[in-house]
Amino acid sequence: MPVALIVFAALIAFDQWLKLWSVANLQPYVLKPLIENVLSLTLVYNTGAAWGMLGGATIILAILRLVVGIGILIYLWKDKPRGLTFWSLVLIATGAVGNAIDGLRLGKVVDMFYSHQLSWVTQKIHQQDFPIFNIADICVVSGTILLIAASLFAKKPESKQKASEA
Repeated sequence: MPVALIVFAALIAFDQWLKLWSVANLQPYVLKPLIENVLSLTLVYNTGAAWGMLGGATIILAILRLVVGIGILIYLWKDKPRGLTFWSLVLIATGAVGNAIDGLRLGKVVDMFYSHQLSWVTQKIHQQDFPIFNIADICVVSGTILLIAASLFAKKPESKQKASEA
């Protein structure tokens, strides 16, 4: 668990530093290419969740995110899952707490990454850009994908009937 806490703290520190840097150096909705036609930086404040859902519910969302993040950390401390499940939950907790800090501190979440490819896809499907996101969001999404992968590839315990037949 000590390594996980170091990773957790380092990712939150990086997330918060990048948000502070973005507020100081970026202009709202002005794209600054990071990787040409792939990823740009911009400044957006979000008072809700992805695609503006629950807009204006920042404090409620921040409290829920904080409860989820701390709850996951408590679960990791007590139940000690291993491998991919463990690290996926560390990432999800990190992202939840990272965005909770913004919501509680600023009353909004700072986002800065604009993906040209993801926006191209969502424009074709929904006629709107993909949401602008941050490091905390990347942690939540990556952790969720890893958690799904962990559950798909986990060894299934043999059924009691198979064990008794042996």
